[in-house]
Amino acid sequence: MKDVPLFQAVIVPHRSLSPAALKRLLAVICIMCSASAGIFVWLGAWPVGGFTGIELLLAAFLFRLNSRAVRGSELVMLSGNGLRVLRTDPRGRKSEITLQPGWLNLVVEERPGRVPGLVLVARDVRVEIARSLGEDEKRDLAEALAAALDRMRNPRFDNPQLRD
Repeated sequence: MKDVPLFQAVIVPHRSLSPAALKRLLAVICIMCSASAGIFVWLGAWPVGGFTGIELLLAAFLFRLNSRAVRGSELVMLSGNGLRVLRTDPRGRKSEITLQPGWLNLVVEERPGRVPGLVLVARDVRVEIARSLGEDEKRDLAEALAAALDRMRNPRFDNPQLRD
C-alpha cells in the first residue's frame, strides 16, 4: 500500500521542432547564408565567406545541443514511502532523491525578470524541480503537488455509520 503513487508528474523539456523540421530549418539557414556570403565574395569581401562558414557550424552545433537536451526528463512521484524525484540527464544517467513528506514544504521562489523556481524544502535539503517548465506550468504543478501533499497529510475517512 505504501508504494501506490498518490501523485505523479513526468516533466520533459519542450521540443519546438521535430527532427525533420530542424533539418529543413538548417537547410534554409544554409541557403540564405550561402547566398549572402556569395554576394559578398563576388563583391571582393572574401573574408565574409569564411566567417559565414564558421557561423553556420556554430548554428548547427547549438541546434544539436538543444535537440540533445530534450532527451532529459524528471519524474516527481508522491507515495506513502515519500516524495521521489528521479532525474535522467540527456546522456541517460539517472539520479534519485527521496524526501519525507511529513515536513516537506513546497516553495515558489519569485525571481524578478525570470521564471520563478519551484523548490522542495525538507530540513537542510533544498531541491529545485521542474527547471524546464514555464511560469504557468510551474504554478500548475505547484498547486497540484500541494493539493496531493495536503490529501496525504489530512486523509478523509468515509464512515457509513456517521452519515445522516
